[in-house]
Amino acid sequence: MSQSHTTEVITGGVVLAAAVAFLVYAGQIVGISGSSHLDSYSASFRSADGISIGTDVRLAGVKVGQITGISLNPETFRAEAAFSLQSDVALPEDTAVIISSEGLLGGSYVELLPGGSPFNLEPGAEIEDTQGSVSLVQLLMKFVSDGGGEK
Repeated sequence: MSQSHTTEVITGGVVLAAAVAFLVYAGQIVGISGSSHLDSYSASFRSADGISIGTDVRLAGVKVGQITGISLNPETFRAEAAFSLQSDVALPEDTAVIISSEGLLGGSYVELLPGGSPFNLEPGAEIEDTQGSVSLVQLLMKFVSDGGGEK
């Protein structure tokens, strides 16, 4: 082999290795893992304001899943949210789901509050104990219209 051909092969190998390393790194950042299995659950909210597909689902502040779909139930006029969780996370039957805010100007996330039931939810189950998002604007408007609570 000529010197320039060897240099091209080595350069190509380095570029290919860098591309593979970047893909592995990006997969870890997004939470993609080839060995991890996901279970699906659903919940119905009066208001799903602030969440969308890809929103974090957290348990004790740790990301354990994400929202995979949101739709409106035309019969109940409630927001139906579907989410996936790591299969090693077992949820008690009396688990509650709350849409929480990261702060006044921060985004929203879905928080799981496990109960004390000795029985666990089956994958695909609907979690019935839910609390939708609370709008800061609505709270401020209520405070202003009530005169600050003074009577």
